[in-house]
Amino acid sequence: MAINTPKQTSHLKREILVRLIRAYLSDNFEENTRLIPFDMRPKGSDVPFRCCIHKERAILRDRAIAGLGLSIEEADDSELLSTLAKRAQDRTEPEDNPLTVLQTACKGCVPSRIYVTDLCQGCVARPCESTCRFGAIKVENGKSVIDPEKCKNCGMCVQVCPYHAITKIIVPCESACPVGAIAKDEEGLAHIDFDKCISCGKCVSACPFGAVHEKSQIIDILKEIKAGKKVVAMLAPAIMGQLPCTPKQLKQAILSLGFADVVEVAEGADITTKNEAAEFKERMAEGQAFMTTSCCAGYNELVEKHVPELKPFRSDTKTPAYYTAELVKKESPEAVTVFFSPCVAKRREALQNPDIDYVLNFEELGAWFIALNVQVSACDESEYRKESSAEGRNFANTGGVAGAVNALLDEGEKATPYVVDGLTKESIRDLKKFAKNGKCELGNLIEVMACTGGCLGGSSTINAYKPALKQLTNYVKESPEIRDVVKK
Repeated sequence: MAINTPKQTSHLKREILVRLIRAYLSDNFEENTRLIPFDMRPKGSDVPFRCCIHKERAILRDRAIAGLGLSIEEADDSELLSTLAKRAQDRTEPEDNPLTVLQTACKGCVPSRIYVTDLCQGCVARPCESTCRFGAIKVENGKSVIDPEKCKNCGMCVQVCPYHAITKIIVPCESACPVGAIAKDEEGLAHIDFDKCISCGKCVSACPFGAVHEKSQIIDILKEIKAGKKVVAMLAPAIMGQLPCTPKQLKQAILSLGFADVVEVAEGADITTKNEAAEFKERMAEGQAFMTTSCCAGYNELVEKHVPELKPFRSDTKTPAYYTAELVKKESPEAVTVFFSPCVAKRREALQNPDIDYVLNFEELGAWFIALNVQVSACDESEYRKESSAEGRNFANTGGVAGAVNALLDEGEKATPYVVDGLTKESIRDLKKFAKNGKCELGNLIEVMACTGGCLGGSSTINAYKPALKQLTNYVKESPEIRDVVKK
């Protein structure tokens, strides 16, 4: 599952969002936005994280820029937050590229490398030296020394050292990225190559300084609600495990924010299941060795940018968000659709789908409730317009998609699932091998989730994985089987 962003950075992000929402709903959005860093770090206050109050305020300013949905890299240092707030209010659509880097917060970590610590004993066996295939390590003056010109960072010496005296120094964001999309620029600070980035959000979760940020669309959504438009919330199944309330209380709480309606994306998941089961049967009948799922936006980006050889094996079925937005737009063409997301990748999907107008992540929703003093556990219950299936609601959990497809297949047609539980360098290497060989010995239906734990492990979730899974499981148990739902 995703490593949750450290508590302090999560609190800072949330406080910024709360203040931005309250500023927007105030009589003077621009001026109250400008004052956020100064209100959070007034003159004479303690400086909890950085060298001085000015550095603290600079970083808070950058976090506010990301909260406004703007790229920090493109914002001029001389521009006031009030000017940037006006720009956010005046825009007609979200910016491209869902992530931005706070270079003021980036620590400029030391380069990733293998390092010999003072624990080295210069032992007689010298397993580090004999194991290295590149001749990069030798013992000098009773201590192992690594030649950086020859070292390939393979880590074999780390594994064989009996004293654990050799360690691998990593850069958290670079190490977490499965496709090498984030690296240091010429100034030694993190930079994202969006031609490579699959928007998996792993760098967001990994950075201990909270330097990688999603660009929020919350101002856009507030603006649509203020304009009196019909704004419809579409809830990803993973949200049912996030907050201390029942799913029906959650709907009422969201309605209290100004949304006109709340729809479960599990409705779309049921359509995805039906279409994917039919597609799997057809492909197996044609003799195809395996098929991968297609509901994870991060995985779809991986295929498009890095593993195009998987395209013939990927399902053509659309995502649950796609089908849900399509349903809402057919019923109410004038509706503004907002997908409530556990991850970064759905922002990328939404930018490519005209039926999904905006994305709100779970962190932002939590901040919105705080800003308006909404106690979700005290809300009344409100019925959803349609009963979705247990299998559709379980899409959020690892194995849920493959399990749903199998639930619609008859005996003799059942798939043999193989689950890729999180995209890593290793799992991507396996996927490439399957595509190259044209077969997968481990199964004929490969479910691929970018996040470990499925959507419940997404980078924008706000509840720990195990309690979230427990809440979702209880909801799934109360739900009808997909065969009964599909018949209706």
